[in-house]
Amino acid sequence: MLGNTFGRVFQVTTCGESYGWHATAEEAGYGGSLFTIVNGVPAGIKLDVQKIQAELDKRRPGQSKIDSPRLETDRVEIVSGFFEGITSGGPVGLLIRNVDTQDIHINQYREVKDVIRPGHAELPFFYKYGEHADWCGAGRASGRETVSRMAGGAVAKQILGIESIEVLGHVIASNGIKGRSISEGTMTFEEMKKNYRSNDLGCCDLEVVDQMIEDLLKIRDAGDTAGGMIEIVVRGVPAGVGEPVFDKLKATISHGLMSIGAIMGLEFGAGVKAAHMLGSEWNDQPFLEDGKVRFHTNNAGGFLGGMTIGEDLVMKLAVKATPTISKHQDTVDMMTMEAKKLEAITRRDITLLPRIFPVAEAMVAIAVTDGLFMSKAWNGMSHLDPKWEALTEPRYKGEYTV
Repeated sequence: MLGNTFGRVFQVTTCGESYGWHATAEEAGYGGSLFTIVNGVPAGIKLDVQKIQAELDKRRPGQSKIDSPRLETDRVEIVSGFFEGITSGGPVGLLIRNVDTQDIHINQYREVKDVIRPGHAELPFFYKYGEHADWCGAGRASGRETVSRMAGGAVAKQILGIESIEVLGHVIASNGIKGRSISEGTMTFEEMKKNYRSNDLGCCDLEVVDQMIEDLLKIRDAGDTAGGMIEIVVRGVPAGVGEPVFDKLKATISHGLMSIGAIMGLEFGAGVKAAHMLGSEWNDQPFLEDGKVRFHTNNAGGFLGGMTIGEDLVMKLAVKATPTISKHQDTVDMMTMEAKKLEAITRRDITLLPRIFPVAEAMVAIAVTDGLFMSKAWNGMSHLDPKWEALTEPRYKGEYTV
């Protein structure tokens, strides 16, 4: 399997599966671990392990009535690149063990291991790995894989915090019920931050969140699931981060976000509305404020030419419904090549929304950290007049928020 590393300078490599298998010379059995290696972490950074754990807890299952009932603890262990509370400059290794891997759940997956579960990744896994594909809980295609991303993102967030850069996400729509958002101009960053993770769904619009949750519980009782929209905002990124062509920061962020299995669409700023706007409506017009260039609007989502301009980075993502549902669906048995009916009984979330926006935060944090490292390296080797770098100060400063 290829493609388990993300980043150019600040690199995050992950491994591990939904249930996994552990083995020693003496014993073996179900219940492996997830592992993250973070390359490029500078020496001398005070990593707060409690903050890393707090980030992992954001997506931990079994915390509310709309989550999967799987009871993982997601306790993180830093096992390398870290000595007496300080990074050593070596690769930072983070280990998270799978603990809720009971036989009853493994056998539920065993019973349908040869069957394509609609909406899941079994089919391409059969094409790529044949009968050797990990069938237990979807293996590397499981949402459990994202725990490793959370660990890497937690390290990135602490580095960004030193630079006064903040990454926050929230739910802005669930099954067609819309909440207010930054991208629509109906919510302020201050309100978003005040209400951040203040409810089980992670919706910062407190006027609609109860309606959303009530709707989700009805969907659960019907044996179905629902999708929605999330929004990510990054505050404090200086102007000029990213490269003009293939390494646009917007492109790197897109790569990271679209690598999350359940993400089906991505917009920056005004997004698809740009297709229906005149140039005079979409263009963000600049003005001077304290000797710096600022913008009256943010239809571009904080980017021009894929590079940052000192404004907040704003993006929203479409999240599909959890594909595991308790309704009969047509499918195919890949071993017998016969038509089948499937009604899933395995554990699942009614909605992925409250647990997926922290994963999106993590991927954006990793991408921004990587871009910032490359930008600082380039600036350190350039011989431009210092006045240009002085102009890159972001409009607003961010701060680390758990």
